[in-house]
Amino acid sequence: MRRRSSGSSEDGDHSPVEAPHVNSSSSPALKAPTAAEATTATAADSRSLSPNKLDRRRSTDQRHSSARSRRSANVNWKLSEPRDGIIEKLPSPSRPSSPTLLYLGPPANGHMKEMEKSLVGRRPPSRSPWAITILTLLASVVGLGFMVAVLNSSATRQLDPKGCRMSYMRPSYARLDEFDTEHTRFASKYSLYLYREQGVDHDTKVRGVPILFIPGNAGSYKQVRPIAAETANYFHETLQHDEAAIKAGARSLDFFTVDFNEDITAFHGQTLLDQAEYLNEAIRYILSLYLDPRVSDRDPDLPDPTSVIILGHSMGGIVARTMLIMPNYQSNSINTILTLSAPHARPPVSFDGQIVKIYQDINDYWRHAYSQQWANNNPLWHVTLVSIAGGGLDTVVPSDYASVESLVPDTHGFTVFTSTIPNVWTSMDHQAILWCDQFRKVVARAIYDVVDVTRATQTKPRAERMRVLKKWFLTGMETVAEKTAPLKEASTLLTLENNSNSIIAERERLVLRNLRANGSARAHLLPIPPAGSPDAKRFTLLTDLKLDNAGENGKLEVLLCSVFPQQLGQAGAGFASHVDLSGGSAESTRLACKNAVSDVVALPASSRTSLHPFVADEDREVLPFSYLQYDLDEISEHQFVAVVEKATTSTPGFVIAEFSDHSQSHRTRHISLRHLLGFGMRLRLPPLRPMVTEIKVPSMQSSLLAYNLEIGEQACGEKTELFTPLVRQYLTEPYESKYFVNARKVTVSLHGLAPYVPPPLTRRSTEDGLSFQFWTDPTCDSSIHVSLTIDILGSLGKLYMRYRTVFAAFPLLIVALVLRKQFRIYDATGIFISFAESLDLSIRQSIPLMLASLTLLSLSVGGSGQSENASFWHWKNSTSSVVDFRQNDLLIGTQDPFFWFLIPMIGIVCIGVCTVLNYMTLALTHILSIALGLLSFRPGWVRNDDRRRTSSSTFLSSSPRRRMITTAVLLFLVSTFIPYQFAYLVACLVQLTTTVRAQRIASELRSGANSNFYNYVHSILVLMLWILPINLPTLVVWIHNLAVQWLTPFSSHHNVLSIMPFIVLVETLTTGKMIPRVSGRFRHFTSVLFFGISIYAVVYGVSYAYMLHYLVNLVAAWLAVVHLTSDSWSMSAIIHLYEGNVDDRKRGKEP
Repeated sequence: MRRRSSGSSEDGDHSPVEAPHVNSSSSPALKAPTAAEATTATAADSRSLSPNKLDRRRSTDQRHSSARSRRSANVNWKLSEPRDGIIEKLPSPSRPSSPTLLYLGPPANGHMKEMEKSLVGRRPPSRSPWAITILTLLASVVGLGFMVAVLNSSATRQLDPKGCRMSYMRPSYARLDEFDTEHTRFASKYSLYLYREQGVDHDTKVRGVPILFIPGNAGSYKQVRPIAAETANYFHETLQHDEAAIKAGARSLDFFTVDFNEDITAFHGQTLLDQAEYLNEAIRYILSLYLDPRVSDRDPDLPDPTSVIILGHSMGGIVARTMLIMPNYQSNSINTILTLSAPHARPPVSFDGQIVKIYQDINDYWRHAYSQQWANNNPLWHVTLVSIAGGGLDTVVPSDYASVESLVPDTHGFTVFTSTIPNVWTSMDHQAILWCDQFRKVVARAIYDVVDVTRATQTKPRAERMRVLKKWFLTGMETVAEKTAPLKEASTLLTLENNSNSIIAERERLVLRNLRANGSARAHLLPIPPAGSPDAKRFTLLTDLKLDNAGENGKLEVLLCSVFPQQLGQAGAGFASHVDLSGGSAESTRLACKNAVSDVVALPASSRTSLHPFVADEDREVLPFSYLQYDLDEISEHQFVAVVEKATTSTPGFVIAEFSDHSQSHRTRHISLRHLLGFGMRLRLPPLRPMVTEIKVPSMQSSLLAYNLEIGEQACGEKTELFTPLVRQYLTEPYESKYFVNARKVTVSLHGLAPYVPPPLTRRSTEDGLSFQFWTDPTCDSSIHVSLTIDILGSLGKLYMRYRTVFAAFPLLIVALVLRKQFRIYDATGIFISFAESLDLSIRQSIPLMLASLTLLSLSVGGSGQSENASFWHWKNSTSSVVDFRQNDLLIGTQDPFFWFLIPMIGIVCIGVCTVLNYMTLALTHILSIALGLLSFRPGWVRNDDRRRTSSSTFLSSSPRRRMITTAVLLFLVSTFIPYQFAYLVACLVQLTTTVRAQRIASELRSGANSNFYNYVHSILVLMLWILPINLPTLVVWIHNLAVQWLTPFSSHHNVLSIMPFIVLVETLTTGKMIPRVSGRFRHFTSVLFFGISIYAVVYGVSYAYMLHYLVNLVAAWLAVVHLTSDSWSMSAIIHLYEGNVDDRKRGKEP
């Protein structure tokens, strides 16, 4: 076999297998042998070979390769002998054989060589790639043990109960075919529908308020049906008969929905932009329908709509926000956006560079808009954004990503969890948030409360919209919740007898265990302390009865009263309701009162039989508790709080009302996480305590920790217990509350400070943290002991949702360091050790040093002074000079030094994962190698030499001309039609084939060179497999487009430079050519490349994972260049690719 390589000799054409090279893995010595040793070895080997099989043309020149070079340049790009990983050459008897070096500079440092040789010197002869050391096995088992513990904890511990009730509907959809290619270029791919509820809507004419539903990633347009059906039924059964609501502007909702053919938007930025462009045109078309008398049945006295309400699920919420920055956006056509489980804060995965860029552009635009001082300069001033998250049950998108606190101020939007919403009180998974019955009822009523058909915008003004949305979605106990009752006009005149003993003494508590009928109503007055009291006070009232509206004939009414002066001619005119409890007495007192029912907070009922705060399908309906809470300054203009019993029959139930001091009802425990971890927190609620006690722990802010809360027994002795302890845990940013009824042992988890989530627009106070509210029966004169501890095993499960994407980046730290070690040893000794052996050597030094350095780095950027580090470690932030919204993009996504252990922990897990992938790859290649051997089976009478010749021919590749044509065609398709991710998948398959062939030959023809080549191609395959998950999502999007017959070429991912190095390298490896060794200063270039990849994978890999493909692509380019240096770069060599001898091609000539 001839080889036209400058400075190389021709191989013998008769023998498919030649004597092993001196650098074979079976050689006990790793250093170059002396001339005598080489001669002796050669003489011994030559006795088993015929003389004509020796390479008689090998040069006997003993000079250095640079001296023998014909070039005058200092850098010698010519090999001293050809590199072939499959066919080895017999060393010349006239001189010793030395490892082939690609000399690119001065000789390498001798000490470095000795170090590498000593490391490999411990390697036994012919070490199997399956071999594993005790250290590697131990590290892998520990890492896999951590991973199993995390997965087990995520599946079995700290789980939120499921409480959604099933919803039912009768859907129908009318496709709007007139919205065609004249309106949008995507009409052939996407479709627009109008929802109609059967039995309620009898035609397809538009007559109400337009609202557009946007499905999420791979979502269906039919997902609109639960909420749309509820809005149709609610209007049909209730609102259309409510004259006050109709007068306030309530009308039916015209629900439009979009069929995106289940497009995958989470993985592809261009698809997201395409949908946003289509939807802007769809809104333009929807608004035009109301101007067309053929399809509109709208009251002509009403203004034409100019905006559409948006309801977006998952990535549909991101598409909604993207619409406002698109060039075809119609100004002011969107002013209300309601999103469900939408990842606003950051993309779910960062595999596509374009979607990362789109997220940055969208978020920067929104932040910049709301940073304007004047409303005229803010294009989003009229827009309200409410993000609703499902909580812990959502395992598709981390609910932490639903936060909009880093995007909009609280005057224009907020984030709330479904467990917070009154009468919902349950977490929901990613799909249940669309069909959960109790939740869709709240959404429908909230939407109807914000619409106003009498305005062109079809909605109330922004400030009023925010009040309505907070009323429906927040508990009412937040500091931003507005109390409306004290601001109303008095509507009830309460008349009492002067000598009545119904006034409760100061500092006493009103307790009613039953409502007893006395033939007439009875009032209990609690005097309101004067303003300026030495200690801040708060009024609280709790009852298990429903409070009445003004004038309602119910059982219980609560009023805020002021003395009404007796004036002539004003015997009670102007009051809608009169309550006379004077008994006809001449001496009476009149009070002008306001009904407090509008400020009632619904709380889940808590009794001995209570299991969950929600009412599931199989549960009996239970009336929630009614709770009132007023700070003193909110009711200081009144003199009394009146509790009026109106029951006509004896009614079971309780009422507790009191004024409590802030110092007794509020506690703040400044305790560190380290103290919590080591000792926990314990406190005692004294016997003489308020009904409501609030405890705040500022250090409890992280989403990565879970806790166990235990509440002691509430002993009431002989008294009847009014209710069992009720606990509420809550955060203020975002608004997340969870309720625990009949609380004894409570599992506490939260969505506070989360990894990789940007900080809020306004800096958090150091006093912010998790708070607990305890409602306990104050009539039980016994203390209650409360203990709080960190649930370590439960906390492991919180790592799954927050850090599952690290496996797209962190394992490359291990793989890159392993390959770096392999190349360093190969360049120094000529032996390319196996992946497992290199992993063992890396675990002994480089990996621990790297993990320790990265841990110190995470500690250095943590703490309180990150502003100085931001400019150095983070990419430029163009939106704000005050808050660095990308400060959590680094490393593990948190700057809390408490979590320093996460980097080494994730590193150990990655060692285990890399070990598993390595052996899975080995198993796959061995299985395919056996299958290949079976397919190429030869009868037993075939001569052994012929069989071995056949075995060696399994590595004969196609002609160079065919490979170049194939490469050119593939690159042409990448530049025009297919994405480069498809070509990358092809490259991985080709590399797998090369590895299988190399494994078979290395097992049949055992030699050092064959082992080197097999270890080399196997390691390259492992590296490519770790990059494959980054490329697969985009490939899935492309295949999906083909499936829906959308044949328009991808408008992105056609950069041939992103794939050409991979193709060139893989095609080069198909020839069986081993990479030349590199010495001199350029030998460090390979190490620097792999070291850079390892650093980037950990520091920025999670936030910018798409860059890892480009970095590994750079490595592939360098390796391809090193490969190409083994041949002359002369024009004659290139021409030879097309003018090879026919006989040479038949024999499988190597290029």
